[in-house]
Amino acid sequence: MTAKTVLIVDDEAPIREMIAVALEMADYRVLEAANAQSAHAMIVDNQPDLLLLDWMMPGTSGIELARRLKREEATRELPIIMLTAKSEEDNKILGLEAGADDYITKPFSPRELVARLKAVLRRTTPKGVEEPVEVDGLVLDPVSHRVSSDGKPLEMGPTEYRLLQFFMTHQERAYTRSQLLDQVWGGNVYVEERTVDVHIRRLRKALGDAHQHLVQTVRGTGYRFSSKG
Repeated sequence: MTAKTVLIVDDEAPIREMIAVALEMADYRVLEAANAQSAHAMIVDNQPDLLLLDWMMPGTSGIELARRLKREEATRELPIIMLTAKSEEDNKILGLEAGADDYITKPFSPRELVARLKAVLRRTTPKGVEEPVEVDGLVLDPVSHRVSSDGKPLEMGPTEYRLLQFFMTHQERAYTRSQLLDQVWGGNVYVEERTVDVHIRRLRKALGDAHQHLVQTVRGTGYRFSSKG
């Protein structure tokens, strides 16, 4: 299974280093940012699986960054654990209201941090990311990277696979071409919006008669994955 990526955002280098060592020992891939601005750029470019975010930072505070991430479509679902040196209840409540999934008060043990991190990732990981997801006989297994239709394996390219995985883990919602580019290709890749149409066509072809109807065109918007007609 691919290692999960965690972005540590803290203006104190020794704290970032201490956390990075603990996470690398627990087999996580680690990214580091010293402030909210560089953190936001790294989130767009690298799409981490989880954010460890310091509450108090010079410039934009952790809580302001959390609010911004929860407002933006592409980052709304990114799990956030706030790191805070304050144990007062009202700060914890503020953090959770800003969209944080958990908070941990400094000083903390690396072991406690890793346990909290695992719990948040478990809670926020939809089916189809770590375990198979099935819709009307169409099964995507993220561990073996296989897709089958009524038990028969389907052949598709890596982009079509990622597109299908995104759709199957985000069903019943219409996405614009630019949202799909951000989510499937990544925010730092410059691709024509029409490229999405090409891959949608290939994906439908790969799904065949039994399941191509699940990938629906939404006039004037983009595409939606739905088992409802």
